Amino acid sequence: MKPRIMVTRRWPAAIEHVLAERFDTTFNQSDAPMSLAQLKAAFLDFDAILPTVSDKLPAAVFPDAEVRTKLLANFGVGFSHIDLDAARERGITVTNTPGVLTDCTADVAMSLLLSVSRRAGEGERQLRAGLWPGWCPTHMIGTKVTGKTIGIIGMGRIGKATAKRAHFGFDMDVIFYNRSKVDDEEIRAMGARQLPTIEDVLARADFVSLHCPGGAENRHVINAARLGGMKRGAYLINTARGDVVDHDALIEALEAGKIAGAGLDVYDGEPDVPPALMCMENVVLLPHLGSATEETRADMGMRAVENLTAFFERRPVPDKVA
Repeated sequence: MKPRIMVTRRWPAAIEHVLAERFDTTFNQSDAPMSLAQLKAAFLDFDAILPTVSDKLPAAVFPDAEVRTKLLANFGVGFSHIDLDAARERGITVTNTPGVLTDCTADVAMSLLLSVSRRAGEGERQLRAGLWPGWCPTHMIGTKVTGKTIGIIGMGRIGKATAKRAHFGFDMDVIFYNRSKVDDEEIRAMGARQLPTIEDVLARADFVSLHCPGGAENRHVINAARLGGMKRGAYLINTARGDVVDHDALIEALEAGKIAGAGLDVYDGEPDVPPALMCMENVVLLPHLGSATEETRADMGMRAVENLTAFFERRPVPDKVA
């Protein structure tokens, strides 16, 4: 019999077709996030569950009884929404979809950087409201990007891709913090410099772009103290995970003028976004669009399919995280 799998959200149609052919697949036709009770029940009824970042899987959602599920094939590279210890305790393998969303997420990081520094969102809102008074020398002055310094927090695939766009596209100097030493041809080609602490990067960068994993270890890694250590005219860009930034501290820093602005694609507790952020003209907000291209979402889906297929054929899964 084909393995029985649950897909928690709607996926690209072509990928759903593949899943339906290869597995006994149940789709969430409503595409609404499943409740904790529904997710908990799924562990008892399905051989594999295919969750997304919108599915919170804390320890409490894993049943105490023996579970049927043996694989969580996550749709996405981040997995901080899954309690890996709880999965391991029940013998459940967890996989993700790394590599395939690197370029598109880096593109969005640069889009946010350019939009907030050149006041693009603010300008478009003014124009669409019919409030643009016409060109004048002092209208909506922004911040120059070319030749400035970008600080990368987390120099993995996406951090490197963002740094390359900044350096080779906008002649920006690149400094970065990473927990482990990073020294390869890509880093040397950019002349990127690794600094010993996050604080060192924040103190020197005109733009800070976050690319570190989420989860308990990095929760609120950007807090009030670190925001206070940024340049007064600097900008914060986050395409990593929402929980790496303390939103209350960010709002206070923006209201007090401690930093110039922020560009955000992810939020702690999304889809909820603090109303204070939505009222600020010097903040550009996107609805988690980092991987939102047809090509990338299809590639993510196929990566999950490859993990599923390998697992049920009793081969090593290519993207195991637990």
